[in-house]
Amino acid sequence: MEASNYSPESLMMSYGYDAYQHYGSVKCPLYQTSTFAFKTAEEGKAFFELAYGLRQPIEDEKMGMIYSRINNPNVDILEKRLALYENTEQCAFFSSGMAAISTSILTLLKPGDLLLYASPVYGGTDHFFNHVLSNMGIQALCIDPDSSPQRIINQVASHCPNKKPGAIFIETPGNPTNHLIDLVLIKQLSDYYSVNDHVCYSIVDNTFLGPIFQHPLEFGIDLVLYSGTKFIGGHSDVLCGAVLGKNSLVSQIKGLRTFLGSQIDPHSAWLVQRSLETLKIRMVQQANNAWEIAKFLSSHNKVKNLHYLGFINDERQMKIFSQQCLSPGSMIAFEIEGGEFEAFQFLNNLKLFKLAVSLGSTESLAEHPATMTHCDVSEADRNRIGITPNLIRMSIGLEDSSDLIKAIAIAFETVTKPTKQPNPNNKKHTELS
Repeated sequence: MEASNYSPESLMMSYGYDAYQHYGSVKCPLYQTSTFAFKTAEEGKAFFELAYGLRQPIEDEKMGMIYSRINNPNVDILEKRLALYENTEQCAFFSSGMAAISTSILTLLKPGDLLLYASPVYGGTDHFFNHVLSNMGIQALCIDPDSSPQRIINQVASHCPNKKPGAIFIETPGNPTNHLIDLVLIKQLSDYYSVNDHVCYSIVDNTFLGPIFQHPLEFGIDLVLYSGTKFIGGHSDVLCGAVLGKNSLVSQIKGLRTFLGSQIDPHSAWLVQRSLETLKIRMVQQANNAWEIAKFLSSHNKVKNLHYLGFINDERQMKIFSQQCLSPGSMIAFEIEGGEFEAFQFLNNLKLFKLAVSLGSTESLAEHPATMTHCDVSEADRNRIGITPNLIRMSIGLEDSSDLIKAIAIAFETVTKPTKQPNPNNKKHTELS
């Protein structure tokens, strides 16, 4: 079946799979096996030569299944189908989003190299960049993506003289504030630093809007990354991550994945394959629900600041949104009037929403970034990027939007100012008066 003849939504049910080769099974079976039998010793030799890059395939030669750490039919079909959404050559799936990030970075960079990144990023990503890579001799420098290219170049030259970055990593929209970064700017910086034999790769975490509402590869970005646990998986029942891009680059990452053992398992791949079939209709409905909820929050007297891509006040942010985003998506963050005490009151009395981290699932979730997902980010950095004690992040699910609004309104009614300031040294939650 030629992929170019159909939309990705139509191909999610069939691409890469022939039912008549599997007893007519409409859905791909689960290949819950660790290893695969070869027909002959010669076939096994040929497969391993291709898997380890010992030779190039001859005309029409394809590598067969070897071992589920290297390849598996469920993983193979899943990777082919997600690649359709990004209209790219290759995809690699991992056991988690962090596995996708770490394996990709460790493939592209070596000790002594420099990584540029822009905040905010997910708390786990921030920790990996600033506390893990440093132990491997890889330096991470946070840049200001709202600056001009020249100011960023000057910042890099000042902080890291005589060094050219090997990669630039961004997350847009940023977690948790929905801050947008210009993909054109990142491509320009990547091109500037890619001179002679030196390559500076551009990498975008596209979890909040992709692969339906934003396509960074169309802007010349080298790699797009996902926490597939979120919208792609979409049911809070599987962990996975993915990286997509040109075959020459993703194949290198797959090579390291084999030896780090960070690949997705067959059962998780089978579950995510199921989820891809409903990806677009889920994301569209979640975005529609988020629009209704954001309208309610925008006029509520206990909402101080609303971070939602449908209501952007900043002219530069609006220009970026118009240039690279197809929808505001379904992530909302807002600052409640008050501080951590009021935020906790709201969260503790919020019905229908699950008080849990993660996002992009069928159920609505709410969390407190400063003390949960981003607690390991330094207080100075949290303040700089707007992760305040009164910030609440919501991931809007598939429930009826009017019911979610009712639940939010009731939770707001429970929020009162504390009769006395909580003792910061008391680790227990302050009792409501």
